[in-house]
Amino acid sequence: MERNQTKKSAAKAKPTAVERRKFLATAAAGTAGAAIAGFPMISKSAAPIVIKMQGAWGATDIFNEFAQEFVTRVNEMAGGRLRIDYLVAGAVVKPFEVTDAVSKGVLDAGHTVPVYWYGKSKVASLFGSGPINGMDAFQTLSWIYRGGGQELYNELLKKIGLNYVGFFAMPMPTQPLGWFKKPIMDAKQLKGLKYRTVGLAADLFQEMGAKVTQLPGGEIVPALERGVIDAFEFNNPTSDMRFGAQDVIKNYELGSFHQAMEFFEIAVNKKKWDAMPKDLQAIWRYGVEAANSANYFTAMKNYPKDLQDLIHKHKVKVIRTPLPIFQEQLKAWDKINTRLSGEDPFFKKVVESQKAWAKDVVYYWNANDAPFAMGYEHVFKTKLPGAGQACV
Repeated sequence: MERNQTKKSAAKAKPTAVERRKFLATAAAGTAGAAIAGFPMISKSAAPIVIKMQGAWGATDIFNEFAQEFVTRVNEMAGGRLRIDYLVAGAVVKPFEVTDAVSKGVLDAGHTVPVYWYGKSKVASLFGSGPINGMDAFQTLSWIYRGGGQELYNELLKKIGLNYVGFFAMPMPTQPLGWFKKPIMDAKQLKGLKYRTVGLAADLFQEMGAKVTQLPGGEIVPALERGVIDAFEFNNPTSDMRFGAQDVIKNYELGSFHQAMEFFEIAVNKKKWDAMPKDLQAIWRYGVEAANSANYFTAMKNYPKDLQDLIHKHKVKVIRTPLPIFQEQLKAWDKINTRLSGEDPFFKKVVESQKAWAKDVVYYWNANDAPFAMGYEHVFKTKLPGAGQACV
């Protein structure tokens, strides 16, 4: 009898097929609910955030390739959630108008240089040229990112009401003294010369007696042909050759203190920036750092080769700027720095910050650096050009 009761209890406890299906369905629903509760919902936008960026560079300038290297890296890392569309100078606004266009939201972003908005504040040029303190572009860029320069730049944007967020990339090699109808062997030859440059370099050459006109790169050769200018500098052998400098003038001088360091300013409208998710902001920031290296690699692939083409293919007479011109530039910088620091406490604040950074950084660099020219001359059995000597 006990055995029969046990069988009846077991039969009663055993679930039917219908009950088993109900249990499994409930369990599955419960597991799914637990999974949803345990992990955040991931939502993908139906369309990417689109950023319209314009450069300040003519259609053939290598600077557009540098800008595109930044754009490509950000677009690929963003995985379709953010897309930067890049436009060359003049597509929406003129080169010198990029800054205002980004600030006002006419453009979402811009690829330019701070010296192009020097008219708003001469302090802008300290983030792309300025009084000499021994630092090159790499060392000055380290000041921006690790020595307080970025904070001072942000303070400047706020002071003059520019409504964007900016980043810096590409430590540019020293820019040439420029292109001249006759070789400049003495600083006295600059007096009265109608010369193109930009930013604080304009103050420098004016101090040295030149008559300065500030123009974007694409307007240089037409201005030279019309007689608006007699001489000019832009940036590097590749950019200069691509806009045809060698076709209108044949004397090119390398080395100068007027823009011994410069970088690109990659700016994005603040409203656009604030609306961007934090991870996309990080991709943008690190995209700038990635472009910093990529741009320099691309420059080294092009600038040296194009310098040789200027010398051998286009028969341009290239010389190393004579030492007395460098010396006169330093004297002129001292006067400009004293005057502008006296007129504007913020100018002085930025200069003093740079000097504080340069004091140890440049000392270390020069105390430690190898004499690379010696190594080159040993391997290639070729004497590198000295001050005032021709490059052959």
